[in-house]
Amino acid sequence: MARDPVCGMEVNERQARHSTQHEGETYFFCSESCKSRFESDPGAFVDARTQPLWESRKIAVVGTGQVGATFAFALMTSGVASNIVLIDRTRERAEGHVMDLNHGLSFVQPVNIRAGGYEECRGADIVVVTAGAAQKPGETRLDLVRKNTAIFKDIIPRIAEQEPGIILVVANPVDILTYVALKVSGYPMNRVIGSGTSLDTARFSYLLSRHCTVDPRNVHAYILGEHGDSEVAVWSQVDIAGVPLSDYCPLCGRDCSPEQKEGIFEQVKGAAYEIIHRKGYTNFAVALALVRIVSGILRNEHSVLTVSSLVDGYYGIRDVCLSIPVVLSLNGISRQIPIKLNDSEVSSLQGSAESLKSVLGEIDLG
Repeated sequence: MARDPVCGMEVNERQARHSTQHEGETYFFCSESCKSRFESDPGAFVDARTQPLWESRKIAVVGTGQVGATFAFALMTSGVASNIVLIDRTRERAEGHVMDLNHGLSFVQPVNIRAGGYEECRGADIVVVTAGAAQKPGETRLDLVRKNTAIFKDIIPRIAEQEPGIILVVANPVDILTYVALKVSGYPMNRVIGSGTSLDTARFSYLLSRHCTVDPRNVHAYILGEHGDSEVAVWSQVDIAGVPLSDYCPLCGRDCSPEQKEGIFEQVKGAAYEIIHRKGYTNFAVALALVRIVSGILRNEHSVLTVSSLVDGYYGIRDVCLSIPVVLSLNGISRQIPIKLNDSEVSSLQGSAESLKSVLGEIDLG
């Protein structure tokens, strides 16, 4: 494996679509953008350190609604961050959350929590963007996409101007907005990440664990594609403690018919709707999913998680952000994992990509 000299992402030389020669050496890149940046000034990247310079464990949270505030609380209790900054268009709300959180500092590991403006994104390892409009009754998904695209075209350049390490998008529709953030920020593809199907994957594992009566931590399963209606359950790769599901079912003794499996998947896809119907919003599990993503990055764990990122050649899918398994490190996405899918899963994943592309074709990124 080679390493992209611009962003630090690992690149398979035999499969790389972007490369260039400089002083007799061949350099490989994750994207055309990184190649262009290298060619404009090779000296700035040759033999440069690929390890990030941001190591302050500073997290900025843009948007302090239900998800942003709950994430700040979960992050505070995790001990992962040394500095947490809350940024909101309503400064008083951010300040109120900061006061409330600070009153609990006696019960957690030391952390500095404060409110600020976009200038606080400078020096942040990760900026977590939860800001965005919620879908109103009678409003179409495309209406919401256009509204949040306009919001992102305003706030993402203000964030990128401060040059934080990584931008983590949470606002919905997360795959579309991750693509928007990537395009308007000018960042390398591995440093703009969406929360994607990380929560869907956790829901899938939980429901399978309940069905199979085992600990969720011993269930390995993935939801790929869009964080939404076209997401894909990768049944062919499900295993329980290393035992493929097809082999585990006879040991379990539970019914694992196609109807049962479809029922589990429908519960995964419908989980958010059911929660919102009962309490008006989701916040706890997604906050924990975000802590898991942030922890994997800050601790340089090289954890494999299903987050949304630009896909360029994965099962023939190009120029769209969706979730596949990736390795996360201090550099953001180190590499994408080409897990084996069956023909039906490949077709469904490609269909999910086309669904997202049809939405991207309806928005203005200019």
